[in-house]
Amino acid sequence: MTNHFISQDHYKRYYPMHRVLSFANRSRHCTKGQKLALEKLWPQIGIEYQLKPIKFYDIFGCDAPVVLEIGFGMGSSLVDMARNNSEKNFFGIEVYKPGVGACLIRAREERITNLRLICHDAVAVLETMVSSNTLDAVQLFFPDPWQKRRHNKRRIVQIPFAQLVLKKLKLGGIFHMATDCKSYADHMLMVMNSVYGYKNQSDNGDWMQRPACRPYTKFENKGKQLGHQVWDLIFARVI
Repeated sequence: MTNHFISQDHYKRYYPMHRVLSFANRSRHCTKGQKLALEKLWPQIGIEYQLKPIKFYDIFGCDAPVVLEIGFGMGSSLVDMARNNSEKNFFGIEVYKPGVGACLIRAREERITNLRLICHDAVAVLETMVSSNTLDAVQLFFPDPWQKRRHNKRRIVQIPFAQLVLKKLKLGGIFHMATDCKSYADHMLMVMNSVYGYKNQSDNGDWMQRPACRPYTKFENKGKQLGHQVWDLIFARVI
């Protein structure tokens, strides 16, 4: 595995200097098990970042629908979805090594074969590695809300990002977001409503009831115990 860290040198080389990142470029400690998984299991499930599009048939060995999840954390819910939906392929993106290592361990324990992982910036992956009109769904669950006003610009859901996701979705494909931050939920709704080509799947034009297909995460369960509400937004590409 060669792409654990998102180096600033990479961005200086390939991206404009003014680009605002939606994640903090910080290091986290890996357990011995996670380190071993990154060494031994990555070649089986991991995909290295590259500056050209990938073919999902080549990495999965079949033409099943592809679900891309951005920021899968420790990977437990992503592995659950892959296990419970063997007719689909799952492609997970995460920038932090401990989460990738934990996901690799869980995928091995569950003997998951329809899952591939990449450790890199999601925007860069979407821009360079994912061809247009290839994704059946994009999932973004509990992204960093960047709640301070001066940090709002770092939220990943912005108009250019929503337009990028739209371009990668197939016609009828779904962009599913979830957050426990009301101000971010309102921001997401405003952004999605302003991008031509999406249709809100809520009959009320705002939030969806929590879909049964989205497993509870450790983060969500902890928030639920604290009385946090969760807002699900589901938009489909219609044009």
